Amino acid sequence: MTIYPQLILDALVHVRYPGNGKDIVSSGMVQNDIKIEGNKVSFSIIFEKANDPFAKSVVKAAEQAISTYVGENVEIKGNIGIITPEPPKPKTVSILPNVKNIIAVFSGKGGVGKSTISSNLSISLALLGYKVGLLDADIHGPSIPKMFGVEDAHPEVIEVEGRHEIIPIEKYGVKILSIGFFVNPNDALVWRGAVSSNALKQLMTDAQWGDLDYFVMDLPPGTGDIHLTAVQTVGITGAIVVTTPQDVALADARKGVSMFTGEKINVPVLGLVENMAWFTPAELPENKYYIFGKGGGKRLAEELDIPLLGQIPLVQSIREGGDAGHPVAADENSIMSLAFRDLALKVVDRIDFRNSNMQATKRVDIVK
Repeated sequence: MTIYPQLILDALVHVRYPGNGKDIVSSGMVQNDIKIEGNKVSFSIIFEKANDPFAKSVVKAAEQAISTYVGENVEIKGNIGIITPEPPKPKTVSILPNVKNIIAVFSGKGGVGKSTISSNLSISLALLGYKVGLLDADIHGPSIPKMFGVEDAHPEVIEVEGRHEIIPIEKYGVKILSIGFFVNPNDALVWRGAVSSNALKQLMTDAQWGDLDYFVMDLPPGTGDIHLTAVQTVGITGAIVVTTPQDVALADARKGVSMFTGEKINVPVLGLVENMAWFTPAELPENKYYIFGKGGGKRLAEELDIPLLGQIPLVQSIREGGDAGHPVAADENSIMSLAFRDLALKVVDRIDFRNSNMQATKRVDIVK
């Protein structure tokens, strides 16, 4: 007896799927993969869901139908495969779809001028014509509102399609958000890590940042919950480490770089900024006094094989500008404005290099 595919299909018409009472051929459950090798017959039956309760009984009924209507000598037992559709892959939702690059500015220890660098870098990028956002992610010590002179600002919260969204404050061409806008500046924030992390997530994801070329995140000093929340919530393009030349700051900066470049996080470090590289008094602008040591940041950058993006001196105008709410970078005619403009240009160049030569930015999935 010659066995051919139509004989198999004619036999399977007698098999009904209990779920709907229809035969498995007209229901499209029999796949177009019937294979005949002598008396051996094999094919597959597709079920709409995994772990279908009728799968085994349908396979047994199909085996019996072929033995009955085609012939008992047909080798069919164990040759009927079960196919279930692959579960749909979860859609990847971009948290900040209109933000091109996210820059994390961090330091190993406090007091090295990280917020000063973040503020002046953001303004310098805006002066270069880029669309810039600045997030003060230092939940327990927000200083960006004071540096921008917007301590009394209260961002508007609007409802959009059933969810509340925060409208960032804008100054010097930079969109700004900080927890400092929502708490009493004289009160200490005594929050546990989970509360701080949730607050940061809200500032990142529940705000109308709009189209941004660069989104600068001023992270708190050290390595902790806030840093992990940042890399797990959004894909960080690259990080910038800020340090002073002294050994204590350099040791902590080294740990911070290790955190970002470690296997679990693996965020590219764009480079290092040596802040307070030397002291230059206003009356003696040509003089350099290395109060915190000389060239420590430069040596660390060489040791870690990362670019030295800039050496920013300790000058009175930078401190005065930050305290007065008018960062020096906003004064385009000042010497220090040129220094921060050069830093911004180097950051743009490093990000272009990173995007052209490294894997696409993605959120970090940290498995404990």
